[in-house]
Order: sequence, then C-alpha cells, then structure tokens
Amino acid sequence: MRMLKFFFAFALAALSSGCATYKWTSDVPEDKRTVFVPVFRNESEVTELGNVVTRQILREFQREGTFKISTSSDCALEIQGIIRSTSIARVNSSSRDYTNRRRERRFTAEAIVSFIDKKSGKVLVDNRKYTGRTSFYGDQDVVTLQRDASGRIAEDIAGQIIDDALNLKWK
Repeated sequence: MRMLKFFFAFALAALSSGCATYKWTSDVPEDKRTVFVPVFRNESEVTELGNVVTRQILREFQREGTFKISTSSDCALEIQGIIRSTSIARVNSSSRDYTNRRRERRFTAEAIVSFIDKKSGKVLVDNRKYTGRTSFYGDQDVVTLQRDASGRIAEDIAGQIIDDALNLKWK
C-alpha cells in the first residue's frame, strides 16, 4: 500500500512538472492588442471574396479574444491584404454510377498579407502568402458552388492569419 501511495505521488509530481511552462495568457504585449483590418483588395474572379475574408478575419479575432477590433487611427496592429487569385481543379472526374455523377472540385485561394505595427511604423510581416483550400461537389453552376465555398476558404485563411498575429515577435 505504501508503494502504491509513493507511485501516485511520483506520477502526480511528474505530470504537474510538465505543465510548469504553460501560460494561460497571451505573449502579445497589452499595449499591442488592438487591431484594424481594412477590406482586403480582391484581384480574383470570385465576387466579394475580399469582403468575405475580411469579415471572417474580424470574427476570428473576436472569437479568439486576445486582440480588440479598433479603428485605423487607434490600432497597434494593421493587417492589410490582397486576394491575389483563385483556382478550381477537379479531384475526381469520373464515376462508375453514370446516373448520379458527382464531381469533386478543389477550390484554392491565395492571399498576400502584411502586418504593420502602427505605433512604430515597422512592417512585421511583409507580403506573406496564405493559401486557403476547400472542396465542393457538383456538376452544375460551378460559379454558385464556388461562391458558397468562399466562406470555408475565408475561414481557412483567417485561421492562419490569426495564428501568425498571435505569434508575432514584438521585441
């Protein structure tokens, strides 16, 4: 019995020491926690994709909670971006069941993004490429299917941008 108590005490000490370096707070300095995201310029053929990506980035910042959405004049961090291009590629072009043919398409969008420290004027991230990917199924009206998939593309790109904003080296 004594050996069992010793084992549990040792296991508890070993497990708790692994968590000793974990922090519940962000590494982003308090005075750098305001962000402004102007509408991304859309150079792609998908209508409104710049607006959709911008809206999703703002939602992700609000959901994550470290940064507070601000105006251009009051922010510490500004994130500027361009939706450069989109593409659609067929993933599976044939089906054995010819009566119910469904095609999977891979939808990809590329964004070029910069992060600017508005307090110092320093460019923290300069024209980094972010690629969002999703897929959709269908044979007809690819334009509508692509527009419907834009939200998923925006989520993918926004998640990558938020991760990078949280991991910026401010010093």
